[in-house]
Amino acid sequence: MKNLFDIKDKVIVVTGGCGILGRSIALYLAQQGARIVVLARKEEEGKALEAELNQYSPSLFLKSDVMDKEVLQQNKADILARFGTIDVLLNAAGGNMAGAIIPPDKTILDLDIDAFRRVVDLNLFGTVLPTQVFLEVMAEKKEGVIVNFCSESAIRPLTRVVGYSAAKAAIANYTRYMATELARKFSPRIRVNAIVPGFFITKQNHDLMIKPDGSFTPRAQAVIAHTPAGRFGNPDELFGTIHYLICEASSFVTGALSVVDGGYDAFSI
Repeated sequence: MKNLFDIKDKVIVVTGGCGILGRSIALYLAQQGARIVVLARKEEEGKALEAELNQYSPSLFLKSDVMDKEVLQQNKADILARFGTIDVLLNAAGGNMAGAIIPPDKTILDLDIDAFRRVVDLNLFGTVLPTQVFLEVMAEKKEGVIVNFCSESAIRPLTRVVGYSAAKAAIANYTRYMATELARKFSPRIRVNAIVPGFFITKQNHDLMIKPDGSFTPRAQAVIAHTPAGRFGNPDELFGTIHYLICEASSFVTGALSVVDGGYDAFSI
């Protein structure tokens, strides 16, 4: 019987691949035999990750900028020169910045609009542009998978992170739109879904959640109190959902938001 979860030799592009979640996912997929292309800004970290990935499967790091279409086009040419195709795109690039956050002692009137715009640009356009570029390969062969990285904040707007929440809500809508757009205009074998992580400790939220002494902040305590699992997630708890979304086992799944949050969204009172 065919192994529906087999992803050996699939060429998987991971934007933001040097982040905590992107890096962990890239390593897991390489261990399953997939060929990984990591796109990120930081060359030193990227090259080190490339060496680690190559211990498991042929992989490649390319310095990139998800906000620059010309750079992405060159990335695509380099990927095709090395691997000949692109099977999967994981849009994991994203982030936040202080100006797009409203602290407890401020209001929406204090919002830095330029910072808000930059956060929306990074999270939304940093997904749209790579999709446009790498989709060209999938459209030509009429097959491929795209997984966008959404957020719990797209489902339940969180206090403080107004820019990030708005951008991720847009990603949720964009994911559903693209599922129909690509299936009807290119091929029903091009699928678009999103993973919706709950609360994981990453570089971007570390200082909001962890005090210098390593204990939880009041915000972290509130998150855990509203998470039935009673803890933050571990990066490896995203692997199964990602694997499922990119393999043949999910061939009838498109336009879906796959929530991995320890029950946070299910909690009411």
